[in-house]
Amino acid sequence: MSQQDFINYLFTQNSKSFSTFPDKELAEEFIDQLFDFLFLPKTVRHKQASDLNKDYEGLKSHFSALIYDVVHDGVHTQDITEHFFSSIPQLYIKLIKDAEAILEFDPAAKSVEEVIVAYPGFYATAIYRLSHELYKLGIKILPRLFTEYAHSKTGIDIHPGATIGESFFIDHGTGIVIGQTTEIGKNVKIYQGVTLGALAVDKAHAEIKRHPTIQDNVIIYSGATILGGKTVVGHDSVIGGNVWLTNSIEPHSVVYHKSEVIVRDGTPFPEPLNFVI
Repeated sequence: MSQQDFINYLFTQNSKSFSTFPDKELAEEFIDQLFDFLFLPKTVRHKQASDLNKDYEGLKSHFSALIYDVVHDGVHTQDITEHFFSSIPQLYIKLIKDAEAILEFDPAAKSVEEVIVAYPGFYATAIYRLSHELYKLGIKILPRLFTEYAHSKTGIDIHPGATIGESFFIDHGTGIVIGQTTEIGKNVKIYQGVTLGALAVDKAHAEIKRHPTIQDNVIIYSGATILGGKTVVGHDSVIGGNVWLTNSIEPHSVVYHKSEVIVRDGTPFPEPLNFVI
């Protein structure tokens, strides 16, 4: 195959394969602009309401262009755009509750503004909530671009298909994985390194619930792994660090990983140690 033939072939294949894909860079630019518009003080500090209204309309136009690249239908694009932006006021209220939960339970946090500007857990949650709203409208690719962008910035991987209740608290956050069919209730707290995943990776199970259900008021400490679509963590339970859980537990349970750490001084041992090499 000549170079020109290969280029022509590559162009044809890419045109077919990516005909319903939005521009990745434009998607990342949009979601950051939307987050800034909603939350960053500098956005509103020096602007009048009329200027903010223009910015808002600009965001809608940007979003419509991304959606049109996916659906290729003007009427459908307009319907999705209007539905998505009409949901933003309620999403904003829910996100403020998330920020307030972080402020309430993290001793290091001094203000809601600090949480919004500096906490990766809040950023990841915000992008997830915006993406989930779009995911519910049947748009799958664009929400994935949004949440994977947040993943790259924060180390927190939340699939847009997951369902998460209000006042959600992620502390530190690095290494958290929340799978597609995970269901999380209200007032749940999750620490770094937690995995809410599937017991097996099998395409045959793609359309069934593969990830756990976490009920209200649960705390999951760092390094815990909870797997399986039938696994339910009952409300008001505590999952300790490094726990590996594949079975359901009752409400008000405490689950912990028991390990033994022995500390002693440097004097000779009373009996010899046996080493196997």
